[in-house]
Amino acid sequence: MTSREPKLDPAVLASLAIAFQPVGYYRVTPLAHRSTPLGMGFGRSRFSSPDDGFKVLYLAIDLTTGLAETLIRDRFENRRRRRIGAAEIARWGVTRVSASKPLTVIDLRTTGLLRLGISTDAGRAKAHRQGPRLSRAIHAMSDADGILYGSRLTGAVCCVVYDRAVALLAAEPVTELLQDASLTAVLDGLAVELVMSA
Repeated sequence: MTSREPKLDPAVLASLAIAFQPVGYYRVTPLAHRSTPLGMGFGRSRFSSPDDGFKVLYLAIDLTTGLAETLIRDRFENRRRRRIGAAEIARWGVTRVSASKPLTVIDLRTTGLLRLGISTDAGRAKAHRQGPRLSRAIHAMSDADGILYGSRLTGAVCCVVYDRAVALLAAEPVTELLQDASLTAVLDGLAVELVMSA
């Protein structure tokens, strides 16, 4: 661990552990990976391992949040014309994921970061500088299956699941996002126009 590693109080961390069973949570994933809907790789994201020590899988309570967190993000900031082409959407799929039993997760949705003495940037900032180090500390100091947190983009519930708990998850077949009946309504809710030819 580096000197910048968060110093977490084990008692506070334990008090934030709750039982949580996601049912029908959304995962937006590239269609290229449709044969492995629970597949994971190393990357740089909010709660990924900063040193490739573990893998994570992200789930969102609704499609709006899943889409916002993967495709939309900050791309339309300060832009009046908010359009996304069907050709881009066509490269993505969506699945729904459920846990076979409750997971043990660290709940950071409300006062968790404050109680741990961690900057709220770890869970809510655009930049992902502090979240990975926090995630590594949680992974090392506890047996938690993951982290429950609020999307910085929609405020809705998201869950990151550590690779050690993915065996408890089951995913429906990945379907084409472009064919999802709710896609237009979801994009409308995000004030984004779907352009069929782009």
